[in-house]
Amino acid sequence: MQISKGSIKRIVVFGPQGSGKGTQAEMISQDLNLPWIATGNIYRQHIQEQTELGKIAEQYIKEGKLVPDDITNKLVAERLKERDAHKGFIFDGYPRNIDQAKIFSDMVKIDAVLEIAISDEEAISRISGRRVCPCGVSYHIMNNPPKKEGLCDKCGESLIHREDDTEPVIKERLAIYHHDTEPVLDMYLKQGILIRINGEQSIADVHKEIFLKLNNEGFAKK
Repeated sequence: MQISKGSIKRIVVFGPQGSGKGTQAEMISQDLNLPWIATGNIYRQHIQEQTELGKIAEQYIKEGKLVPDDITNKLVAERLKERDAHKGFIFDGYPRNIDQAKIFSDMVKIDAVLEIAISDEEAISRISGRRVCPCGVSYHIMNNPPKKEGLCDKCGESLIHREDDTEPVIKERLAIYHHDTEPVLDMYLKQGILIRINGEQSIADVHKEIFLKLNNEGFAKK
């Protein structure tokens, strides 16, 4: 795969639940040698440690709701101050609404936005097979299984079937995505930095399409 590394340094990856955006974000971060920053992973770390923030976030996540913007924005701003993010990043899970997007635009300039697009039906089908590791890596029992059943390839910890990966909760989260996040995509579309990717392909083909479109649509030359 021909990968353009020059000026593509600040990328945001979007997609509904089950789209595989986290998997793609991690792969892109490895390809471009940029940090993968996922707000979901930050929340899960706080939940695991049972910090005050973690307890608040856990309740919202279990109900299929978003963590309040003020908490999320603060976490993002602090994360962007860390040294590894100064050279660029692959963001996953933020911004999720117009207010967050406006604040984010004040923090940093985005080079490209990727939307991994799948239908609601496909999202619900995929979620039932998703398994996650406390370290943040995601798997699917059919489409992207770990090398050893039930164990993370990266750290060896036992994989978890998250409580929020049930059909009623995922439908609620999809409704939130359509209502709150799709207007953000429209905003980036008007800015000319949105690239839509067919997410209903194999992981390898999705990844191939991402870099094909990044190269062909001129983002690597900006």
